[in-house]
Amino acid sequence: MHADTVASNPDFQRDTQQWQQRRAAGLTAANGWLSLIGLEWLKQGNNRVGSASDNDIVLTAGPAHLGVITLDNSGAAHMVLDKDSGATIDGKPLHEAALIDDAHAGDAKPTTVAFGTANFYMIDRDGRKGLRVKDSNASTRTHFLGLDYFPADPSWRVIADWVPFDPPHELEIGSVLGTVNKEKVPGKAVFQRDGHTYELMPIQEGPDSLFFIIADRTSGHETYGAARFLDVALPKDGKVVLDFNQAYNPPCAFTPFATCPLAPPENRMDLRVTAGEKNYRGGHH
Repeated sequence: MHADTVASNPDFQRDTQQWQQRRAAGLTAANGWLSLIGLEWLKQGNNRVGSASDNDIVLTAGPAHLGVITLDNSGAAHMVLDKDSGATIDGKPLHEAALIDDAHAGDAKPTTVAFGTANFYMIDRDGRKGLRVKDSNASTRTHFLGLDYFPADPSWRVIADWVPFDPPHELEIGSVLGTVNKEKVPGKAVFQRDGHTYELMPIQEGPDSLFFIIADRTSGHETYGAARFLDVALPKDGKVVLDFNQAYNPPCAFTPFATCPLAPPENRMDLRVTAGEKNYRGGHH
């Protein structure tokens, strides 16, 4: 499908608008990224958790003394709730339980400790264990300023050639934490724009789509500096559709408590991509 065919397609504007609505709904959900109020790293041994200042981990929401998380040297964590905490573990009024982190939960969700409008679960980042704390009453959520976009432009819905890698390549993806992960790359998308050729490499996080972490000449100016994300349908007949109108900001654009990947050098385009989500006007940095 050529750009002129796409331009005359009345579905394009409607599809873009519907995507933007879904994007906003996911971001502003009660448990969405805007609800983050903390990222607290655990130390080995006992970690007293609660909102009172005498805790090892002081939360900005919840009871004064929530309980104690014990982290052993193998990385296993166990939580004992304070008898007056009123908290639940995975929705049950348990007194204590093992905490399974996001990296070891498999297809299930990590163990969630909930108290009032807030909750947390444990994350694993390169062997470091931390608590990702959320609150549906977080000011980032209740005072959300909305999303800004470049005007929808069908010329940025690009039909790229798909070049599969067999075996997959490896791509090093850095993060805002300074960690580097090696990710499998199933192939590359190759497209032309203004007489120049560009290549982008995705990682495949799920079975049904490709995930691109990209940056371009607008990054750090009109758009978020670290990266933007793009979810794309699997290749078909040697082609892959890159709709840059659906490029969106990582959670780090909205909250200091997220751990986001950075665009790898391979995906930094010497090109102004004037499509998709712009910088968040309520940005914290």
